[in-house]
Amino acid sequence: MKNKLQILKPIGKLLLLLLLIAITFTYAMFQGGFVSWFLFYSFIPFALYSLLVFFYPLSDFYVERRFESLEYKAGDELKVTLTLRRRVPFPLFYMVLEDVVTESLFRQSAFQKAKSMIYPGFRREVKLSYYIDELPRGEHLYSAVRLKTGDFFGVFEKEAVIECKDQLLVYPSFVEVQYRPLENRYDQGMTSSNVKIQKDTTMATGVRSYQPGDRFSWIHWKSFARTNELMTKEFEERQSHDVLIVLDREYSAAFEPMVTFTASVIRSIIKKGAQVGLVSIGEDHQSFPIRGGEEHQGQLFYHLAKVQPDSRFALGKVLQGEGLNYSQSAAVFFVTAEVSKKMIMSVNNYTKRSSSVVIFLVKARGESYTDEEKALKAYAASRGIWLKACYDGDFSSAFAEVKRA
Repeated sequence: MKNKLQILKPIGKLLLLLLLIAITFTYAMFQGGFVSWFLFYSFIPFALYSLLVFFYPLSDFYVERRFESLEYKAGDELKVTLTLRRRVPFPLFYMVLEDVVTESLFRQSAFQKAKSMIYPGFRREVKLSYYIDELPRGEHLYSAVRLKTGDFFGVFEKEAVIECKDQLLVYPSFVEVQYRPLENRYDQGMTSSNVKIQKDTTMATGVRSYQPGDRFSWIHWKSFARTNELMTKEFEERQSHDVLIVLDREYSAAFEPMVTFTASVIRSIIKKGAQVGLVSIGEDHQSFPIRGGEEHQGQLFYHLAKVQPDSRFALGKVLQGEGLNYSQSAAVFFVTAEVSKKMIMSVNNYTKRSSSVVIFLVKARGESYTDEEKALKAYAASRGIWLKACYDGDFSSAFAEVKRA
């Protein structure tokens, strides 16, 4: 029924326009005189223009969208240029142009739609630029451009949606963080070394007597054949600054600062020449191995650009059901916006693997450090876990303060 009304509506308007022409012509015929015929001839051009607008196809337009840059990060200014081209230079009095894009693009902007009025006239090509002053992080999809025009009287209004698909991926913003390997001493006297020791099993430097716990593959069989005593290979030890970051994706007002902090730490670690991995815990858990290099950083930033606060369970509950696969020598950084005793108990399971564990409690601007969180900090320290509160806008000193602790 609704579709039938949409078809009949322009037909009804066309009949109304023809009726108005007939009325003015009849009035001029019966009334006569200069005024009545002047009214009729003055009305005819506008009526004919309205008829031409009715038959003019807006599908004649071709739309091209262009961005000023290929990569953006959160907080940048976006300039979008729309170019409209057509074959027939039909005079259009006005046109309302709307760029159809997901609403997430205007999350931090004063505008809610990319909509503007232009005056094409006889031009075959029209360009229009608009700006988004502060881009939000995420994936924003452009689907089409909506065109709307009409005649002088507003009798005929035409609308067309021209498909023009684009994808804009806004990477997370980051700040300069002076990353330093952990060498802090806790209140209870437990020390975390600034480097981690790994055995390079590809290079044996000697042999020693077998000790319980040595791996079967480390046994030096040639020595055993000669002396009939079990001997174990000794390997060269090398230093490692590997870090595993665990991102809590439970919904929080500080989620965007959490993503910014995570991106900043990743960039700082890789810039330092160390290796970093990421475990993103949300509705779908995603793990990235511990690696280094700009290509690996790009993969992590791509994930952080699209990540959403969609975890349905608290981090402590998730950690109870799942384990984290990582090297024993890697330090583990938990990035979260909420800490609890249950979570600290779950995290404590990983400190037994001789890894340095730090919980970064990220807070939005204006949030305070509660007495309960201070008590939890002492509770975490008693189990060899360092709890550090980081505030949005003051991430640069995060590791410097941990080091002095």
